[in-house]
This record gives sequence, structure tokens and C-alpha cells, in this order.
Amino acid sequence: MNTYFRLVQNTFRECVREPVFFLLLLIGVCMIGILPTFTMYVFREQVKLVVDSAMAITLVLGLITATLCASHTITREMRNGTVLLLLSKPVTRWSFILAKLTGLMIALTMFTLLLGSAGFSAIMIAKDQFRIDLPVMGCYFLLLALCCGAAGVCNYLKGSPFTSNAAIFMTFSVPIFSLAVFFFRGKEMTAETGFVPLQYVLAVLLLFPAVWIMGAIAAALATRVGIVANLTTCSLLFLLGLISKFISKNWTQGNAPDALFAWLPVETAESVATVFKTICGGVARLFLPDWQYFWMADALAAHTQLPASYIAWSFVYCTLYAGAWSVLAIALFHDREVAKDAIN
Repeated sequence: MNTYFRLVQNTFRECVREPVFFLLLLIGVCMIGILPTFTMYVFREQVKLVVDSAMAITLVLGLITATLCASHTITREMRNGTVLLLLSKPVTRWSFILAKLTGLMIALTMFTLLLGSAGFSAIMIAKDQFRIDLPVMGCYFLLLALCCGAAGVCNYLKGSPFTSNAAIFMTFSVPIFSLAVFFFRGKEMTAETGFVPLQYVLAVLLLFPAVWIMGAIAAALATRVGIVANLTTCSLLFLLGLISKFISKNWTQGNAPDALFAWLPVETAESVATVFKTICGGVARLFLPDWQYFWMADALAAHTQLPASYIAWSFVYCTLYAGAWSVLAIALFHDREVAKDAIN
């Protein structure tokens, strides 16, 4: 068990030390931070614009980060021979994959938490349809600069990694800054716009399982393919997952599959088409994650309360789906020849 936790810790460190992780993180917080400047003259829809944009940035960048981090922590270790060293010790293949998945999920949790907190700060900045809170916006970017500066000082004095320190500093400081801004100025802003902070927190909470699912998918693919193929496949699954309900409904209730069996007798064609629709619909629901389950920006715009039961079932869906891909990752890595990649 001690070895497992050490592998989890090392995987988390590898993820946050990756320059691409910090680059995507910095791009995300900066993009969310400047969103209030685009909300002026939108006729009292500034909160909706910031919420939609911030959640979209969090989801898309989170999915990209999940794919890249999974490829770096699994595929690269198989190519540089680190896996051979680990497997020569009392480390099983399944514990190695589970440790990689756990460390990856922790890094993605930190990533999503930071961007969600940044979105909350951006909502507080976009206080009116004709003006923004420039002092708070300046303090927000000053805080990001201070975090990077503190990480640079630590790197210069102690030689510690700049990227991981900066990411950790921002993860702790930005949520505290968001709560402080809400405590001092949030009540007036919520009274004017009707913004409900708790509903936003619940909506952001649903982005975590979406990112975790993509992390599990990327980790499973990383055991067999490289970073380019992994990113391409995950992007395709993301795009198809956005319309997974339409695909599933079209193949289970539509008439398109009937044409495939028109050459059979009528009675036989109907029964075969029914079985074919059931199988294709099940496969579509199994392999295509429905990202719409985790997108609550429209519900926030309509001032719809998110029930606790829906959030609980969303996490159950995430557990089952991510668990299935985790089992698949273990199965794919069980018979994987890693010595060949290490030699090449």
C-alpha cells in the first residue's frame, strides 16, 4: 500500500510539473479573468455570458489537460523504460495503472477547482451591464502575478519546479480570493442580478466528473497509442459525446437501420432490424459519454434549481463509466509489451 501511495504522489507531481499543464492552467485563468470585459452592453445578460464562457473554458481545457497528462505520465514512461524499472520491483501491473489514474484524477481535480474558482471571481467582477469592477479585476491578475513570482523565487532559492509551485499557489489563493470578494461585494451583486452562488457551485461541481471520465478514457488509450492518436481519439469522443443522445435515439428509434436489411423477408427484416437497433443503441450509450449530463449552464440561465438527486446520479454515472474504462485500461496494459517501446 505504501508503494501505491508513492506512485500516486509521483504521478501527481509529474502532472503538475508538466509545462503544458501549467500553460493550459495559465491560459484558462487568464481567459476567464478577461471575460468581464466582453460583458459590457449585453443588456443585463453579463452573468449568463460569464457563466457560459467560464464553464465552457473549464470543460474544454480540462478535457485537453486530461488527455495530455495521461499521455505524458503513461506513454512516456513506457518509452523511456521507467515502467520496466517499476515492474521489476513488487509492483503489479494493475496497481501501476490504478496509481496512475488516481494521481491523474487528483491533478485534474486541482485544475478544475482553480478554473471554477476563477469563474466565480469573474462573475463578481462583471457587476453591471455597463461597467466592471476594475479594482477587483486588477487584484485578480495581481494575485496571479504574485503566485508566479513566488514560484520563481522558490525556483531560484531552492531549485524547486516553477510550474508545480505556481499551480499550487494559484490553487490555494484564487479560491480564497473568490470567497473574499463575495464576502465584501457579492451580496450587492447577487441582489441586482439574481445570481445564486450555490447553484453556480453545484453546476461547477458537475464539471469534475466530466473531466474525470475523459481522464479515464485517455489513460486507457495511453496504454496502447501515442499522444497524437490519443488526443485525436479523445477529441472525436468528445465531439460525438455532445450528440450521443441523438445518435442513440436515431439508431434505436429511427428508420435508417431498416434500409440495411430491406433485402431480407419482411418479417425477418423487422426482427433483425430491432435486434440491430438495440445492439447499436447500447454500444453508442456504452462508448459515447453523454457530456450533456454535466453541462448545467442552461439550467443556471433559466434559474432552475439543481436537485441533489441529479448531482448524486451524475456522480454514479461517472463512477460506473470511469470505472469501466479503468478496467479496460488494466486489461489493455496487462498483456502490453513494454520492453519493445523502451528499447526503441
